[in-house]
Amino acid sequence: MRDRMGEYEDRFFSAVLYGSGLLFLAMVFVSMAIAGGILATARFIEDATLQSQVLYFGRVVMYQISTIYALRMAGVFMISLGTIWWRTGLMPRWLALITYLLAVTLLLVISHSLWITLIFPAWVAVIDVYVLLANRKKTIQSAG
Repeated sequence: MRDRMGEYEDRFFSAVLYGSGLLFLAMVFVSMAIAGGILATARFIEDATLQSQVLYFGRVVMYQISTIYALRMAGVFMISLGTIWWRTGLMPRWLALITYLLAVTLLLVISHSLWITLIFPAWVAVIDVYVLLANRKKTIQSAG
């Protein structure tokens, strides 16, 4: 995306974009580290009740980080990128509008449905396919 933004890059939205992206990635890493830590230490706990409570606590913390807080950062990431697209016209308006709608969904919906967590990766896949097709079209036009 930075190659496409070039001189149009706004420093504030760029900082929000990178900050939210890094926070999202950090939360995913923390969530997985908690999961790994709980699994690694649970086998050393002799008491079955205590083991079950430790596993439950770790699972809940991991779930909260990955489905509540990381998704909020993904929503902030999407809003900042959508705003950059809207201001610069680097992407079609319809794609920026869809980005806003999906981002607001991630920010406002508090759900325990795992389907909500698929919004961000699906959005990334759509953006990737769009950019690949646009670059392919540009390459074919310049070659022909």
